[in-house]
Amino acid sequence: MSNEATQKQGGFHYAYLIVASCIAITCLPCALVLSCAGIFFTPVSEYFGVAKSVFTLYFSILNIAMMITLPIAGKLLAKMDARVVLSACVVLCGLGLIGMSLSNAMWMFYVCGAILGIGVAPLIYLAVPALINSWCVEKVGFFVGLCMAFTGIGGVIFNPVGTSLILSGPEGWRLAYRVFAIITMVGTLPFTLFVVRSKPEDKGLLPYGYKANAVSDDDSTAKPEVSGMMAADAMKTPAFVALLVFCGIITLNQTIYQFLPSYASSIGGDIAAASGVVASAAMAGQAIGKIILGVVNDKSEKLGVLFGIVCGLAGVLVMWFFPSALVMLLVGAFLFGIVYAMTTVETPLLVRSVFGSKDYTNIYSRVSMVGSLMSAVAAVFWGIIVDSAGGFPLMFILGIVCMAICFLTANFALGQKAKLSA
Repeated sequence: MSNEATQKQGGFHYAYLIVASCIAITCLPCALVLSCAGIFFTPVSEYFGVAKSVFTLYFSILNIAMMITLPIAGKLLAKMDARVVLSACVVLCGLGLIGMSLSNAMWMFYVCGAILGIGVAPLIYLAVPALINSWCVEKVGFFVGLCMAFTGIGGVIFNPVGTSLILSGPEGWRLAYRVFAIITMVGTLPFTLFVVRSKPEDKGLLPYGYKANAVSDDDSTAKPEVSGMMAADAMKTPAFVALLVFCGIITLNQTIYQFLPSYASSIGGDIAAASGVVASAAMAGQAIGKIILGVVNDKSEKLGVLFGIVCGLAGVLVMWFFPSALVMLLVGAFLFGIVYAMTTVETPLLVRSVFGSKDYTNIYSRVSMVGSLMSAVAAVFWGIIVDSAGGFPLMFILGIVCMAICFLTANFALGQKAKLSA
């Protein structure tokens, strides 16, 4: 390996550009397709005179398309140049958004939803953990958390922009979709085409932090040894099953977030008027929580799991038992946002910790399928719970059960780590 591989520690490393590329991916296509979807539900359904459930069916189709796409995308990312795969995904997201702007019937939205699901699946689930895992051996958790935080930050930035465009005219929603499509492609393609590289060897480099950890001063040309299990072997283990359960249940649990504004509205008075602020507090907890979880996981994956679950449990209990105090409600929502963050931070880090990096993308893509499938049905499930006789208290109780299951399955999987590496 060339001398370029021995870049001085503490100096600039190309991995920082990979991190910047991941931030562009999460802040633009991922946020615009997923975090900003809600601002279109009312104006589009009202424009076509249909129930919201008829229009939002496209989002369920999007999630099903994501589930089907993930294992294929995992294989493609493992074998092909990441620039090709990720750039194609960005283009599909752009085309899907343009298609939404041109749609004149519900079936057209459904087709566009499928296109968006195919495009955004590798970007939201695979791009960040796969690239960071390849490019870094230090601060992996921090970088993954930092990048994934921008799905929420992108929502904070672009939801007001999209809302302003929607309010600009009777068909402002069409303009908003078109603008989002342009931002997606113009803002992201320069990174995926010209900056992204699948692995450090493509640039004649060692991974970030590798020299300090594993290469002696007289062995600067050593090639990093990649350890871990192949997907075919990993899928036969109890740890894999445990992580499937973890991914599905933590995704189910995160969807409670969507019902926090409704919970605040049910309380009445000043609390009801602040329902939007409650949602914002949870979103802030999610963004900050992703970074904190990343840092904690760099110290210990078990500590990361404990921290996230404890925050989530505390958040639910505070919201449940102190509903009439706005400050406490906001604190509870913020804490719940931290366990929400575990979905896209803790899951990939657990997979990496348990099964290693050797066939990481293929293993994680299969675990993520369960989360994507759960996303398609979770909102309906919680809607039924909230509308039942148990109402919001039952929702909170089931949320506690979900978090307990996640704690147990994550620790079981981590407990299997020594056996799998033996």
